[in-house]
Amino acid sequence: MFSQGQYIFAGLFFVAFVIAMIYAYRKDLALHRKFYKGNYIILIGFVVFIGTLFLIKIFFKR
Repeated sequence: MFSQGQYIFAGLFFVAFVIAMIYAYRKDLALHRKFYKGNYIILIGFVVFIGTLFLIKIFFKR
């Protein structure tokens, strides 16, 4: 389905993308710590909300 060149390009692109993301994150780490304190609480809220929706779906399916 894909040629060997396409697989090589996809692999190299993925590696370059990951390296660029790590570089960008490390460069902005001080700003993240300053402006995004407490974001884990929002993440926990989303996970609880999605879990609650999933449990409601299971409960009403029976």
